[in-house]
Amino acid sequence: MGYSTITKISSFYSHDKSIKSIFVTLTNKDMFSKLAYSVFEQSIKDYHQFDNVDQPINNPYPKDKFEHLLYLKNWIDTVQWHFEDIIRDPQIDPVAALTLKRRIDASNQERTDMVEYIDSYFLQKYSDVKVKDGAKINSESPAWAFDRLSILALKIYHMQEEATRAEASQEHRDKCQEKLNILLEQRTDLSTAIDDLLTDIENGDKFMKVYKQMKMYNDDELNPVLYQNKK
Repeated sequence: MGYSTITKISSFYSHDKSIKSIFVTLTNKDMFSKLAYSVFEQSIKDYHQFDNVDQPINNPYPKDKFEHLLYLKNWIDTVQWHFEDIIRDPQIDPVAALTLKRRIDASNQERTDMVEYIDSYFLQKYSDVKVKDGAKINSESPAWAFDRLSILALKIYHMQEEATRAEASQEHRDKCQEKLNILLEQRTDLSTAIDDLLTDIENGDKFMKVYKQMKMYNDDELNPVLYQNKK
């Protein structure tokens, strides 16, 4: 991706900034979903100026801003979206397909690393909240909800393209517009759910519990194919 430090997210930010200082400018919890979606849109627009999976990222936000992480998160998602398009080409060369599969695996790892890094901020942010008796855990952490919003932004962008594609049939455009309308409704619902979740956590009505990734296929100590090859 032309951005080798993505695979070492934590160390990338640890030189002179604490994780809290990265987000110090965000104090209004209701800003999060709206801000995140606007940054995702910008990332998608910037990528499609080139529409090239090998285009290096040019993150417009300083490292000490929350927007920097959001932009990086969505850029990873956007590149992977197009990886997935390319690998489905029925005419793709098998060797090229295998190389691309390796890149998709690496991108999946980067995506998970980024989600966990963002969640580590929320864990610190709400670490002093007094959890109420009877408080409940949410089915997903805040960062994984933002991950869903990032992917949804990509779906909306590409469905909008299909709904307005001039060379497509009117039937195709109409069907895509119907799907787009549903995606836009989903965006409203998901944004509300994210802001409600953050409010509940801040008020102690819900609490965070993050399970670190348990992926085995990338770990040469856990994947039998990998550790057998080490013998």
